[in-house]
Amino acid sequence: MAEEKSVLTYKGRPLMRKDNMIYYGSMADSHIVMLQVLESEKKQDVDVATKVSVELQLTDPNVRAKDRILKKSVKDGFYTALDVGCVWLQRALAAK
Repeated sequence: MAEEKSVLTYKGRPLMRKDNMIYYGSMADSHIVMLQVLESEKKQDVDVATKVSVELQLTDPNVRAKDRILKKSVKDGFYTALDVGCVWLQRALAAK
């Protein structure tokens, strides 16, 4: 039987990871959140993010990369950063 790849979601939106970058939201929407792990530490056998950059970005390919960033912050811990990004994304998508 073929194994299906499931997409990890948080509050109904997809989470995609590439190395230390995590993208939250759909590229089909007008905005996404990019999370970048800046620092991490080893706890037992697991790397835990201690400093994470959060950016609310436009997905429009016609806008310069520098101008796509609407909001930016650095948070302590991954879950704090993800919660902030989730609120930013909900507000940005509701405002369209």
